[in-house]
Amino acid sequence: MTPLHGTDPKEFIAGFFTSFAEELLRSDEDPAVIVDRFHTPDIVQVADGHRIDRAKLIAHTRPVRKNRPTIRMEVHEAITDGERIAARYTLHSSQRGKDLATEVHFFGHFTTDGRMHRAHMATRSVPTHDSTE
Repeated sequence: MTPLHGTDPKEFIAGFFTSFAEELLRSDEDPAVIVDRFHTPDIVQVADGHRIDRAKLIAHTRPVRKNRPTIRMEVHEAITDGERIAARYTLHSSQRGKDLATEVHFFGHFTTDGRMHRAHMATRSVPTHDSTE
């Protein structure tokens, strides 16, 4: 796990989510073990007002793993203050022939070893580059 200190904030947040997704999607390792490698045991994420603790995060990984989407992050900006990071990025994903793009405003707290402890996210769907809308 890469610690936040001494790492470019854009590289850190992209690396965190990309590594987590790759480990989850490219292996058959128990999702709980992977979640624990990237998150503290008392992790709490609030995404669009929905509270997600460790158990809910593990449960969420199962359908993601089943669908095996491809993902790519485009980090627009990121700043840090100690172990806290604020970032705005677009998550591009593709599964079953459908491309999606989600803009994310992320505020998180990480431990010194690079694991996520708390996060708040606000998201919205945005048109994909190939969209004709």
